[in-house]
Amino acid sequence: MDKPIVEIIGAGLAGCEAAWQAARLGAHVRLYEMKPKKYTPAHHCEGFAELVCSNSLRSDSVSNAIGLLKEEMRRMGSLIMEAADATKVPAGSALAVDRKLFSDYITEKIKKHPDIEVIEEERRSAGDIYTVIATGPLTSDPMADYIRDELGCDDLHFFDAAAPIVDFSSINMEVAFFASRYDKGDADYINCPMSKEQYEAFYEALIAAKEAELKQFDKESQKAPNVFEGCMPVEVMAKRGRDTLLFGPLKPVGLVDPRTGREAYAVVQLRKENIEGTMFNLVGFQTHLTFEEQRRVFRMIPGLEEAQFLRYGVMHRNTYLNSPGLLDERYAMKKHPNIFFAGQMTGVEGYIESAGSGFVAGVNAALAALGKEPMIFDTKTMIGAMAAYVSHGGVSSSFQPMNANFGIIEPLGYKVKGGKTAKNEALAARSLDIISEIDLFK
Repeated sequence: MDKPIVEIIGAGLAGCEAAWQAARLGAHVRLYEMKPKKYTPAHHCEGFAELVCSNSLRSDSVSNAIGLLKEEMRRMGSLIMEAADATKVPAGSALAVDRKLFSDYITEKIKKHPDIEVIEEERRSAGDIYTVIATGPLTSDPMADYIRDELGCDDLHFFDAAAPIVDFSSINMEVAFFASRYDKGDADYINCPMSKEQYEAFYEALIAAKEAELKQFDKESQKAPNVFEGCMPVEVMAKRGRDTLLFGPLKPVGLVDPRTGREAYAVVQLRKENIEGTMFNLVGFQTHLTFEEQRRVFRMIPGLEEAQFLRYGVMHRNTYLNSPGLLDERYAMKKHPNIFFAGQMTGVEGYIESAGSGFVAGVNAALAALGKEPMIFDTKTMIGAMAAYVSHGGVSSSFQPMNANFGIIEPLGYKVKGGKTAKNEALAARSLDIISEIDLFK
């Protein structure tokens, strides 16, 4: 008997996860990817699951919401988590990866799977068979037009920004120092300390710096873009107030300058980009400044006076749906049940959240193709809570992209002694007990 076919459009994190899970369940997967024939403005590598912003997948502790989502996915056989664990670089209590090795790992696994057929072709629409659209926040115009016009989806935009990367050998380590905040974990971050005078000079230069011109991103509108809080450009954040950065990416607490034995007034942190430690990115420094201004202003940071920029920060369009009412808890369209969505387009925000949506969509597309009952993940789990948020929205009438957080997960129903951490640990333990009972692949 021939295997039922599931089509996946897009080989980013969500698409690769969806393809992997659908194939595991017994479907034959056709994975469409327009690279290397065509690239988005933010993509540069031929490989799948390319990380275009930070190389950090954030906290790996289950008392943190994203750490819980990672562990749920690990236990269910996530390809993305397998790759992340295999290609991680030191990053304290966070999970960060060597982005090239990460992409290479996933690309090889996908291409070698006997039930995944990779087709290098740009798809501009979905067919009549079960399909997962995982074209990402930089969906091409033809596919975006199809989604809006043919599928009847509201097409919304916001902008995402990436941080610069510098050459480690160009960092002045007589000024900068290795440490992790509060000495938790290994000393994996480079820290550039600032005095009050240095910070104020940097701040004034930053808010006055010239921003790059935006390209036209919408044929029907010249309106200013919205910027999602999680990837807000550092210069936009700075303009909210002189001290805003001191409570954000330049927060000095828990970082003692070995030269003085005291905390500095402000601290800029840099995190490893690759296993060799030859590249470091400026943490929280997503930016839309011109390249010339990035070079001028960021070299005002102590220790980066002679920094060599391997990649400047960039800003690009993201597209997401007004998903509540359009999608159900499987990430399937209510009006077109054979079409699923996955990734940031659904309104999840973040690498792992995108992969998690791909997991749910891939599983359910395969189950539907196989004629089996759907898998609705419990809202007591983070992966299920994310699906519920996407399909129903929050308390606000305006749907906004959402990271994994304990605020969307079903409450415990009882009080826990020990504060927030103890409560989160109890929520995580409950979730992982539920995940352990899932037998989709057993």
